[in-house]
Amino acid sequence: MAEFFRNCTIWVVDYLYDGRPRRWFRAFAADAPVPTLMADELRELYAERARLVEVRPATEQEERDYLHDEQPRNAYCPLSRAPAPPRS
Repeated sequence: MAEFFRNCTIWVVDYLYDGRPRRWFRAFAADAPVPTLMADELRELYAERARLVEVRPATEQEERDYLHDEQPRNAYCPLSRAPAPPRS
């Protein structure tokens, strides 16, 4: 698993689900056609309920937060984990 992360790019996927904004962080190989893959996955998972808004490489800070499991959580999403407690 660690080898994969050394050869990949973290992508930010913004999409609308039933008109509400959602965000995923996903890791893909550097040469992957990410916009096409994500549009296909959203269509397969959610049909017409989801619409891809933007796909872009994560910034260094976003990638660091993602790899350290510190990215912001969507507390209103029923599939999301509860917000992480503050670290001391």
